[in-house]
Amino acid sequence: MEKRRTHVLQWHPAFYADIQIELEAEAGLLIFENEHQLGTKPKEIDVLIVKKEQEVPVRKNIGRIFRKYNIVEYKSPTDYLSIDDFYKVYGYACFYKADTSREDSIKIQDITITFVCHRYPRSLIRHLKEERGYQITRVEDGIYYIIGDKIPIQMILTKELSEKHNLWLKSLTDDLEGADTVRRLIEQYGEHKENKLYKSVMNLIVRANQDKFKEVKTMCEALEELMKDEMDAKKAEGKMEGKTESVLDLLLDLGEVPEKLQAEIMGQKNPEILKQWIKYAARAETVEEFEQKIRKME
Repeated sequence: MEKRRTHVLQWHPAFYADIQIELEAEAGLLIFENEHQLGTKPKEIDVLIVKKEQEVPVRKNIGRIFRKYNIVEYKSPTDYLSIDDFYKVYGYACFYKADTSREDSIKIQDITITFVCHRYPRSLIRHLKEERGYQITRVEDGIYYIIGDKIPIQMILTKELSEKHNLWLKSLTDDLEGADTVRRLIEQYGEHKENKLYKSVMNLIVRANQDKFKEVKTMCEALEELMKDEMDAKKAEGKMEGKTESVLDLLLDLGEVPEKLQAEIMGQKNPEILKQWIKYAARAETVEEFEQKIRKME
């Protein structure tokens, strides 16, 4: 069993929460699907957003281009939007259109593509202009329309977005701009601290920008107070995970641990039972002996 990795930032789950925050005023009109699987093989759209009522327009700036079915590709701040990424997602859009039981039930004009990335993809933009004959039009801060295809396409550069209109999506970065941004995030988070979407995004932003938050001591203290319950829960969860891993590490020294037994150990949440299991695992001479002892506890 591999040791648990630490300090790996999971950008995509935070983006999935973030885009729902950006569109929360009209969330009742939309259906969000995370990692929508295409067909039976592992091809996944990062986020699929389906409008419930096609004729009702989305007013939020990042969603004005939306039609019925809206495919979103997200690149983290450490990733880059390449030429091949464009064709991959364009292919996904075509596959999504065709992957239905009834012919032409999804109209090509009902699909849009949105690319979300941190930096301006110069190679891709040059390719789209020179090889595809597309026009790239900047409609407002950080939002570009790619014109010339049957499918409406937009590109969102999070670094260029306006804090006034897109604070949370702009702040989904490992390079926050300054104290004013930190202050606005904390203020807005305070208004939505019970919302799991805001919790997910704020947690990632803080982890990715720890030095920036520490620079602003009073704000960091305010954030700690706001996130106290969640931080306490994560500490408790971390201690629990440590105990389950201790049991598994001891058993792996004895031999192969069946998957069913591994799942049972990882799913155990009672700290007293885990404490006893650690003792059993340390004293057992075989995995089978350990399993016999825990069955007697049931």
